[in-house]
Amino acid sequence: MSLTNRILLAMVAGVLVGSLLNLLVGSGATPEAVREGISTYLVNGLFDVVGRVFVASLQLLVVPLVLVSLICGASSLGDSARMGPIAGKTVLFYLCTTAVAVTTALFVAVLVEPGSGVNLDTSATFEPTEPPPLKDVIVNIFPSNPVAAMAEGEMLQIIVFALLFGYAISHAGEAGRRIAAFFSDLEAVVMRMVGILMGLAPYGVFALLGMLFADMGLSAIADLAKYFFTLLAVLLFHGLVVYSLILKVLARRSPAMLLNKMRSVWAFAFSTASSGATLPITLRTVEKRLGVNNSVAGFTVPLGATINMDGTAIMQGVATVFIAEVYGFDLSLTSYLTVILTATLASIGTAAVPGVGLITLAMVLKQAGLPVEGIGLIIGIDRLLDMVRTAVNVTGDATASVVVASSEGQLDERVYMDPHADRYPDRDEDTTAREAA
Repeated sequence: MSLTNRILLAMVAGVLVGSLLNLLVGSGATPEAVREGISTYLVNGLFDVVGRVFVASLQLLVVPLVLVSLICGASSLGDSARMGPIAGKTVLFYLCTTAVAVTTALFVAVLVEPGSGVNLDTSATFEPTEPPPLKDVIVNIFPSNPVAAMAEGEMLQIIVFALLFGYAISHAGEAGRRIAAFFSDLEAVVMRMVGILMGLAPYGVFALLGMLFADMGLSAIADLAKYFFTLLAVLLFHGLVVYSLILKVLARRSPAMLLNKMRSVWAFAFSTASSGATLPITLRTVEKRLGVNNSVAGFTVPLGATINMDGTAIMQGVATVFIAEVYGFDLSLTSYLTVILTATLASIGTAAVPGVGLITLAMVLKQAGLPVEGIGLIIGIDRLLDMVRTAVNVTGDATASVVVASSEGQLDERVYMDPHADRYPDRDEDTTAREAA
């Protein structure tokens, strides 16, 4: 069985086993000792340990992979003066797709009216974290101590340092070439580590989803079903239809090939609900399976994992309309335009803030004149939807990479069209070649 199918099987098994355990623990017919054992030793014991070790292993690779890939990409682009256009195209792509995402979400939510007829306790409370001022966000992009930035996982600071370091390598003559060769070899080693980790992914995915559904169960969706499925539908439409149209129009490439090769990335994104934790897998897929040159992928993917929030923008659009309807507010055209502008700019302005989805939603609600406490109504099922949002976001990262690489002549068409490219990342090339023969 291929790695992708093993991961998908683990996802399904995790959901089913977790839901079954939730029913057992919640059932009065289950003996107290059994319920205690399931909760203590299985869900909060084995599942928790395996899941947390898996996520920690993914996060272990994020900083070295981003640093090395960006240095390699920037050093290869340093003499060509293409770094600026690539950065401009990438940021413009992310801003435009975010604006499209929130506009689509508002349009669908206004038609469906997910909050109409819903009777919820509007006394819910939510205390949002105050986002830093925009000028502080801009200043904090530039690191004063790159080692501290790497230790704390400050991705934008790491990106700036890596780009500067790679550019300096390309202009350092013979010494620069020796350093560039070292980082090229180091990138190959880090990519091998990613391949090893992917081989263990089914166990981590099963544990994460098993624990989540054992705690929440599927019943959490019932009270907010209309909101849940409205948001889910818009997320799927944006991830499968909008990105496919963009890819077809701007890059003239087959969307089906990209979507097929993204299945394993979706599984990681869905189970971790973190674009950052999924970044090593996204970057490997974009380079090895989609054929995007490292000089482009090394920039577009890490930047996308940091600032690309199409999925979050969709949530903000649907949630704004839902909260307005539950509280009985009528939004004007100006309010809708304010939501679009705020959500789009927030994708850049609050990129370095933890828990960015809820923070930006609080900002959007304030700008629209809606009660921030409304976030408390949807926070219960937000974890499930966050998993889908993350899958949408990583799809946007891959699409942006292919579109930018195609426009720059940095896309390997042969690799992109090969459905079996890098199919066995956990095996060495000689083994794969022998099996193929």
